[in-house]
Amino acid sequence: MIPIGSGVRVWIATGHTDMRRGMNTLALMVQQTLHRDPHGGDLYVFRGKSGKLIKVLWHDGIGMSLYLKRLERGRFVWPSTSDGAVVITSAQLGYLLEGIDWRNPVHSWRPSAAG
Repeated sequence: MIPIGSGVRVWIATGHTDMRRGMNTLALMVQQTLHRDPHGGDLYVFRGKSGKLIKVLWHDGIGMSLYLKRLERGRFVWPSTSDGAVVITSAQLGYLLEGIDWRNPVHSWRPSAAG
């Protein structure tokens, strides 16, 4: 689990990214394509073309980290725009990492009455 602070923003790089890229190339992409500071403490999420693999780039102030997750079934839900980045909350990132549609999560069960 990534310890996300209260002021940290999560950026989704829209479109698909070549998953052969490492942390240095992804950091350069954040700087040149998204026009953001990759060392600013925000999280940057990239998805591969197949939709089954994502990488999360994060600089914690001490060093750069690269996290990778692959879904065995299904695909990660991604914004439909092709250029730029979309900001999501840390809660939406949690849904995304679980393979749940972060845009409109549906509770599987809600109590109808107390007691």
